Amino acid sequence: MASASLHSEDTPEEISRRRWVLALASLVSFMIALDALVVTTALSAIRLDLDAPLEALEWIVNAYNLSFAVLLMTGAALGDRFGRRRMLVTGVAIFVLASAGCATATSAAWLIAARALQGVGAALAMPLAMALLSGAFPKEMRAKALGIFSSVTGLALIVGPAAGGAVAEGLAWPWIFWINVPVGVVVVALMLRRIPESRGPAAALDFSGVLLATGAVLGAVWGLTRGHEAGWASLEVAGGLCAAVVLAVGFVVREQRARAPMLPLRLFRSRAFSAGIAASFLFYAPMYATVFFLPQFLQAQGAGPLGAGLRLLPWTATLFVVAPFAGGLVNRWGERPLVVCGVLLQAIGSGWIALVAAPDLSYAQLVPPLVLAGAGVSMAMPAAQNAVLSAVAPLEIGKASGTFNMFRYLGGMFGIALLVEVFAQFGSLASPGAFSHGFAYAMGTGSALSALAALAAWWLPSRNQKLQTIRAPA
Repeated sequence: MASASLHSEDTPEEISRRRWVLALASLVSFMIALDALVVTTALSAIRLDLDAPLEALEWIVNAYNLSFAVLLMTGAALGDRFGRRRMLVTGVAIFVLASAGCATATSAAWLIAARALQGVGAALAMPLAMALLSGAFPKEMRAKALGIFSSVTGLALIVGPAAGGAVAEGLAWPWIFWINVPVGVVVVALMLRRIPESRGPAAALDFSGVLLATGAVLGAVWGLTRGHEAGWASLEVAGGLCAAVVLAVGFVVREQRARAPMLPLRLFRSRAFSAGIAASFLFYAPMYATVFFLPQFLQAQGAGPLGAGLRLLPWTATLFVVAPFAGGLVNRWGERPLVVCGVLLQAIGSGWIALVAAPDLSYAQLVPPLVLAGAGVSMAMPAAQNAVLSAVAPLEIGKASGTFNMFRYLGGMFGIALLVEVFAQFGSLASPGAFSHGFAYAMGTGSALSALAALAAWWLPSRNQKLQTIRAPA
């Protein structure tokens, strides 16, 4: 009898190809997720070495995030047009070169520019890694593959903050970037040898759609990133958010008329696609915000950068343990129960932390809600991804992947911006007590967002509804 992950009719060559696609796509995603986090606990060392002001440290983080978020859909569109493997290799090569630029930076401006270029490479690579993975596996095998993919990506959450602190304390901060160079070179060589080329529909690139989508996302991310510091009513922030709305409307109008749209709006008519996107936006918001706030809470209690990273393990390690198991349950249960139950567990865990947060909170009291919240989001992630990617035709997987990743990241930026504002209303950095008070309200807001995600996930089709759709005559 065939194993759970293989078809009995698969040839050894096909089995080997799928394994290579899974391994290389997961490794690419790991590198990209790691570099979004690893720098956070090395900022103090970077500040001292480069004599960087506080606002420059913020842009060392944001430059990567900004270019990454803005170009996600563009990366997917370029892959469909010019070849997914080709553009994935291009993205990884840019990422590697930019990593070397980061490692050799002699000023904050140089490092910020190199980080922005890193984000460009990541934006090309991330949606195409997911698209190639989804295209390599049939629907009945895709959820388990996405579970493994999510768990390896989650491993970056486990080792990212701790690795950044360890490298900054034990070696030197440039090594957090140098490590990408040999790994990236090997990955590129293996992708050229082991992954076959694939493309989306044979159509001209929708340049107008690319420009409108890029501008809309740029305005949204800029406004969300700068809102707290510059003020939500400032011309910079209000103008950015208004421009995002106007350009998004223009994008929708353009895509309705385009012969070969960058994002076919008919995809949103699918309940699985729309509900999966909405639920992901809402449950990634508190997840990213927790990554932002929790290390600060732990350091406010006296933990160092490395200690704070290690104390995150009960939350982050669940991604590596639960996600593959949950992905394997999708075909048996369907996506809806896994996403709904998962985000409700995240809501309970976040709400629990909000209730017990205090300056003198013992770490042992924090472990159970961290495990609960981590296990919940680990259940939801592969199921939501599978719902979105399985709702489209194989040729449109690249577009679906780019859209999913864009909304996932926008959800994360929205979550951080919202919870920072909540924190500022109820707390401050003045003392551990003031920080804990604001942190508790922020985590309570995150719990509410997770509950809203459960409502969105309830609109996912049930397993029986999907089976009826598949069996219905054409």
